[in-house]
Order: sequence, then structure tokens, then C-alpha cells
Amino acid sequence: MTSPLIAQLQTRYGYPFLDADSYDHFVYGNETVVLFFCNDPLHFPESNDVAVILPELIKAFSGRLQAAVIARPIERELQARFRFTGWPSLVFLRNGEYLGAISGIKDWQEYRQETARILTAAPGEPPVFDLDKVCGAR
Repeated sequence: MTSPLIAQLQTRYGYPFLDADSYDHFVYGNETVVLFFCNDPLHFPESNDVAVILPELIKAFSGRLQAAVIARPIERELQARFRFTGWPSLVFLRNGEYLGAISGIKDWQEYRQETARILTAAPGEPPVFDLDKVCGAR
């Protein structure tokens, strides 16, 4: 299930919806990318907020980022690879290598600051999965 706000990322802004067949071509064919993991917006309504914020973020970092939406069938596999625990999430890659992620909804200034920080980072390994966050343990 998608929403009109998420669908317009493709129809209005031209962001591809990546599946298993198109993922590698996109992430290795563009220098720096941001991948939008929205899951089901009925369960994660904040995904609609990020769908509005993402084009503004792309505009703010003019020419430095290419955006795509991750299709539902490959989200969980990629979530395990990039080790984020919250939905929605934006994952940043350079030449296919992990730079960082922003999960959940933030205010505009936080998105700008965190994106700027991520874009200056050296590629590396995603953080270790925090099982306490995943399982809800304290």
C-alpha cells in the first residue's frame, strides 16, 4: 500500500521505486544517493511527512543527492543490511557504500544538519543492530 504523497515522489519528482532488479543499477550508477524506506504509510503515517520533506531536502542539497524509494518487497532485506530500526528511514550511500541514516520524523533544521554531517562522512559500516531498540527491551 502506498499513499498519494509517496506515489507523487515517482510521478511528480521522478524518483524511481527500486526493486531487486533496479537497486544495484541505481545505487552504483549515482555517486551519492538517499534511499527512502517508507514501509506501509497506514502503519507508519510519518512516511507521508518524509515524502513531503524528501524533495525539499534534495532541493536544499542541489545536485549532491539522487533520491529513490525502496519497494516494499526488498525493504526488510535492506533494513537488515543497513541496520536501522525505525520507520520511515532515509539511508545515504556513496558509490554504494553506507554513509548514514536518519530514522523517524525530525524538524527541518535537524534534517539539514544531519544530512550535511552524513554527506561529509567517510563511507563505513552501518551501526550494530541495537536489539534492545528492535525488541523494545530496556
